[in-house]
Amino acid sequence: MKAGIVGLPNVGKSTLFNCLSNAKAQSANFPFCTIEPNIGVVNVPDPRINKLEELVKPERVQMATVDIVDIAGLVKGASKGEGLGNQFLGNIRECNAIIHVLRCFDNDNIVHVDGNVNPIRDKETIDIELQLKDLETIEKRLEKVKRAAKTGNKEAQAEEALLNRIREALLQAKSARTVVPQNNDEEVLMESFQLITGKPVLYVCNVDESSAVSGNKYVDQVRELVKDEDAEVIVLSVGAEADITELESYEERQVFLEDMGLEEPGASVLIRAAYKLLKQQTYFTAGVKEVRAWTIPIGATAPQAAGVIHTDFEKGFIRAEVISYDDYVQYGSEAKAKEAGKFRVEGKEYVVKDGDVMHFRFNV
Repeated sequence: MKAGIVGLPNVGKSTLFNCLSNAKAQSANFPFCTIEPNIGVVNVPDPRINKLEELVKPERVQMATVDIVDIAGLVKGASKGEGLGNQFLGNIRECNAIIHVLRCFDNDNIVHVDGNVNPIRDKETIDIELQLKDLETIEKRLEKVKRAAKTGNKEAQAEEALLNRIREALLQAKSARTVVPQNNDEEVLMESFQLITGKPVLYVCNVDESSAVSGNKYVDQVRELVKDEDAEVIVLSVGAEADITELESYEERQVFLEDMGLEEPGASVLIRAAYKLLKQQTYFTAGVKEVRAWTIPIGATAPQAAGVIHTDFEKGFIRAEVISYDDYVQYGSEAKAKEAGKFRVEGKEYVVKDGDVMHFRFNV
C-alpha cells in the first residue's frame, strides 16, 4: 500500500519526502527536479511499541511501515501530456492514496510556477488535471460497455449507470470519490476503474515556521474549500521539519519543537494520517526475541493477520491467542494478563482490533 505525494512544482514535495523517509531526494528551486518517483519506506511512529519494548525488553524492535512515493510536480495540461504529464499520472494511478501538498507561505526567493501564492487555484489546477484524466478513462470504458448494455446484459447496464453517474460528477468538476457506491457490486466496480480522483486524499498545507501551530490565512482558505470533502487537513512547516531532521540528538529536536510550540514533529502526525488514509491498522507480537508491529487492513480476520507473518500461518491456522494492548500494559506482562483473565482464544472469524497483542497456533 502506497501513498503518493502530489502537488504543483516547488510546493515542498521533495523536501517533505526527505523529512518523512530520510532518503535524500533531490530538492531544487525549479520545476521537474523529480522525474522518477522516489519511494521511501517510512516507520509509523507509535508510542505503544515503545511501551511494549519497555515492558518486554526484547532483543530487537520492528515498527510498522508505510510506503511514501514522491511524485514529480504536475502542471496545467498534464492530462494532455504537458510537462511530464502522462508519466506522472501513471505514477499516481499506482498509489492507493494521495497526499496533496499545497503551498501556504510567502517567500519571494522560491519561484511559484503561476507567479503568486494561491493554494485554492493550485488545488483546482491539480484537481482539474486529474479529473480530465479520469473523464478520459470513463468515456473509453463507456464506449465498450454501451454495446453490451444494448443487448440487455444486466451487468453491463448496471456498469453503464455507474459510469454515467461518475461522468456527470467529473463534468461538474467533482472528483470520483464524491460518487457513493450504492451496493457491493458498485464498490467492486469502482475499485476496478482505478480512477485517480477516486483515491482517498489528505491535504498538507506547507506553511512558514511561525504558522506551524495555528496556521494562517491560506490554511483557513483551504479548510473552507475542502470542508465538504471528508478529507483531513494537516498544517506543516516543511522547512522547519527539514531542520529538525538535521539535528543529531533527540534532546536537540525536542528543544526545537518546544521553541515552535509543538509536541512532536508534524512529519509524525502526517505519517500516522497516511497510514489511516490507507485503511491500515496495527497488531503486535511481543516476545523476548522481538517486539514487532504488523500492518493489516482494517477489518482483517485472525487468519489474514497470521498470513502477514507467513502464508503457512494462514493456511494452517488453528487459533489466535489475544490480549488487548490496554490490558497488556495495565497488567505489565503476558503472564499477569493471563492470571487476570484477560487472555482470550479466538477462532477464524475473529476480526482483529487495532493494538491487539497476538500469538498464533497453526499446523501445516
